[in-house]
Amino acid sequence: MRKFGLIGLPLTHSFSKQFFTEKFEKEQITDCLYENYPLEKIEDLPALLAANRDIVGLNVTIPYKKDVVPFLTDAAPAVKKTGACNCIRIDGKKRIGYNTDVIGFHLSLMPHLRVQHQRALILGTGGASAAVEFVLQQIAMPYLIVSRNPGTNSIGYDQLSEDLMESHTLIVNTTPLGTFPAVETYPPIPYQYVTDQHFLYDMVYNPTETIFLKQGREKGATILNGMDMLIGQANASWDIWKS
Repeated sequence: MRKFGLIGLPLTHSFSKQFFTEKFEKEQITDCLYENYPLEKIEDLPALLAANRDIVGLNVTIPYKKDVVPFLTDAAPAVKKTGACNCIRIDGKKRIGYNTDVIGFHLSLMPHLRVQHQRALILGTGGASAAVEFVLQQIAMPYLIVSRNPGTNSIGYDQLSEDLMESHTLIVNTTPLGTFPAVETYPPIPYQYVTDQHFLYDMVYNPTETIFLKQGREKGATILNGMDMLIGQANASWDIWKS
C-alpha cells in the first residue's frame, strides 16, 4: 500500500483527504491511501516519515509551506524561486519538493482575466502569496504586496488609497481570513473603492463565498474562490507522485 497525506495544522477541515479518497475510489486505485498527518511543529516531520516508511508523497499546507523547505533533499525550480513547497515526492531518503500551488493558481486565474486587469494587489505574505507572486511574474503583471506588518517589499492596509485601488484591479487574498469557522473575518481593504472593473480572487474555499468575495460581488466585481486552484494543485501533485 502506497501512502500519501497532508501535513499542516490544523487539518480538521482539509480538502485533500476527501479529494484523494474519492479519486482513488472513482478510478479504482486500490493500492493507495491518503491520510491527514497534523504536525504540532515542522521538526516532527522526520519522525513521521521514520514511523511511516510507506509514505511516498505529501502535500503541505498552512503553516509549513515555507518552513518545510529545509527538510527537503532537493527542490524544483518553483520552490527555489518562491521559497515555498506544498508537495513532496518521497523516494527512500530523498524528499523532493514542488510547488503545485503555482500550477493551480495559474490554471484557475487565466480564464477570468480581462483587459482591465493590468495590476494586482496580493494580500498576505505566506507561502500561498509566494505562489501568486511567481505566477504574476510569469505573466508580467505588476503587483503590490499588502501586509499587516509591512516591510521593504510590502505596504500596509492603511496605505491602500483610492488611486491604488483604482489602478490595481486584480486583488488576491492569500491570507486565511474568512476561513471556516472564523467566517466573520476578512481582509481590511477599502471596499468602497471596489468596482465592476475589479476581480477579487480568494484562496479561501470554505465557505464558498467569504465576506471578502461577498463585498466584491455586491460591487459588481468578478469573484472566484479557491476551489478551482485546490483541484488544480491536487491533480498536479498526483501527476508528480504517479510519474
